[in-house]
Amino acid sequence: MFATVLFAAAIEVPAVVVTATRTEHASFDIPASINAVTVDDSNLRTNASEALAAVPGLVVQNRQNYAQDLQISSRGFGARSAFGVRGVHLITDGIPASMPDGQGQAATFNLDMAERIEVLRGPYSAIYGNHAGGVIQLFTKEGEGAPSVELNMSGGSYGTRKTDLNAQGKQGAIGYVLDASRFDTDGYRAHSAATRDQAYAKLTLTPIAGATLNIVANALRQNDTQDALGVTWATYQRDPRAGEIDNADTQSPKRTLADRYNTRKSIDHKQVGATWEQRFGDDRLRVTAYGGNREVIQYQAFSKAFQAPPAHSGGVVDFARDFSGTDINWSHVAPLAGGKLNTTAGVEYGRSNDARQGYENFDGATFGVKGALRRDEDDTVSNLDPYLQTEWDAGAWQLSAGLRHSQVKISVDDHFLGNGNDSGSLNYSHTTPVLGVLYRVSPQLNVYASAARGFETPTLNELFYSGAGGGFNFRLQPALSTHVEAGVKAKLDAGSRINAAIFQVKTSDELVVDASSGGRTSYRNGGNTLRQGLELSLDSSWRHGLSTRLALTTLRAVYDQGNRLPGVPNANLYGELAWKESAGRFGAALEAVAAGKIYVEDNNVEQPAPGYGVLNVRVNASQQWRGWRFKQFARLNNLLDKNYVGSVIVGDTNKRYYEAAPQRNWLLGASARYPF
Repeated sequence: MFATVLFAAAIEVPAVVVTATRTEHASFDIPASINAVTVDDSNLRTNASEALAAVPGLVVQNRQNYAQDLQISSRGFGARSAFGVRGVHLITDGIPASMPDGQGQAATFNLDMAERIEVLRGPYSAIYGNHAGGVIQLFTKEGEGAPSVELNMSGGSYGTRKTDLNAQGKQGAIGYVLDASRFDTDGYRAHSAATRDQAYAKLTLTPIAGATLNIVANALRQNDTQDALGVTWATYQRDPRAGEIDNADTQSPKRTLADRYNTRKSIDHKQVGATWEQRFGDDRLRVTAYGGNREVIQYQAFSKAFQAPPAHSGGVVDFARDFSGTDINWSHVAPLAGGKLNTTAGVEYGRSNDARQGYENFDGATFGVKGALRRDEDDTVSNLDPYLQTEWDAGAWQLSAGLRHSQVKISVDDHFLGNGNDSGSLNYSHTTPVLGVLYRVSPQLNVYASAARGFETPTLNELFYSGAGGGFNFRLQPALSTHVEAGVKAKLDAGSRINAAIFQVKTSDELVVDASSGGRTSYRNGGNTLRQGLELSLDSSWRHGLSTRLALTTLRAVYDQGNRLPGVPNANLYGELAWKESAGRFGAALEAVAAGKIYVEDNNVEQPAPGYGVLNVRVNASQQWRGWRFKQFARLNNLLDKNYVGSVIVGDTNKRYYEAAPQRNWLLGASARYPF
């Protein structure tokens, strides 16, 4: 049920967007690939994959493993990440959901209160600093109108359940949004049960004329989320839902690795932030500040024999992270040479500090418990990034430029010296310029081109290990990339719109997987890579309530010696045929998703995950009665009951690369809303 919800429809907004330029713009008039989508009500609203399947250039996979979060890649960047989101910058309401080192967690997105999600790919995203693939920014609703309360309940295959309760409204100059939810699943794959509690609050105030203050707080808690791990090709063919047997377990020969070590992760994440925006005519000052805490304990699958190397930090990761940051920018609008010049200057600072311990994951003959201490250190990452963007718009032509200087500092203070001293520091810095030009051929046709330099440092998680059991990897260098893009945006008629872009990215010192086993991955610089591709989206509205949507991506992502980058399909497609009754009371849609094969390691010699195509269907209804508004939906995913690999673990040393997606599954949901 929830696995193939990644194929649910995202509804394109003919929207004003801010992600590319930091000021409001119609997406049609930006020299960049950018989409704005809303979250479909006919879904759980638990994973960002539900809303992003129809965005070209983006691959978002629900891994059926809530211990490792979604797998997100943009134009091939981020596919190597063993867990969390890498290579793509995440933002919520202007507040980073990615840390200063570039690692982010999409699980912190609150989709129940989402108004829209903006997805920026290509050169323009370089203005956001340390990443290479793009920017995903979530905007939540602001409280408006009379107070209301809403209850949503849904359930489906594999013991999946979700309950969400929210309230919103506006009293005088204060708007408010409150939300709390619980999600439970037994999991499609063996040893993949999860419980997720989320809470969210947002206050919108207008304290003085021309000013807006948004205060947001969110929390995420997952206790003992089971980690299913990957499996070999032979195990996947025998039973897609099965776990990998632990051949070293002589006491219980048929017990899986996940069961023997009780692989799991607990997360407690809390964050609060505020944004003050003051307008002075066309000019604007914006100040954002945030802070939070993230506590994680993870039990990995390592045998006692593997923990022999002295530098090994054990099979239990336990850390507490405090993080904070601020972003201050000023936008000024002035006439220039018959046009309008809009300039934004700002500076962004972020800092995170981890108190990190590592323990053996056994105590005597008992596995999956916290044993002897093997690691004790403080890890600090900070970034200081001044930036400047300017745009000159003079009728038919629009010229834009940007410049950002990124400085990322990483330091390690090692307190556990029994396996060597890993103390040290790294300093990375780079300047990323962006140039763009857009020409308005007609009111219905725009063409554009853009170019940029990209900069992607290793994250803490990529630096923690070197080789087989080695300590902190101070040798890793940042990856540098050159991006170019050209595109067309056209309104074919009153009901149809097409966006098309071709792009090329050349990267040096690409960060690639060196070794991966049992949830622990080390990295190295892997030389030069080339990405060339095409993105196409076509949205049309027809008579009698019918609409269609097509999103197509082709991507050639290769190393300089010709091998394909692992984790990246060479093509993926989303198609949809939808119908809505004229009064909006009923609707239905057929969704189609297809993806090419995916290589699982750099040499391209192991069995790739085969390409696949699946169909999903959804129906929905709504009613009103005495002020109440009721909604219902039903989904049937993977209609033809296909077996396929939904995601892969790149470069796993033990060849446990494959993570199965669910077969045919269902989901039902209903909601009731009452305004006071």
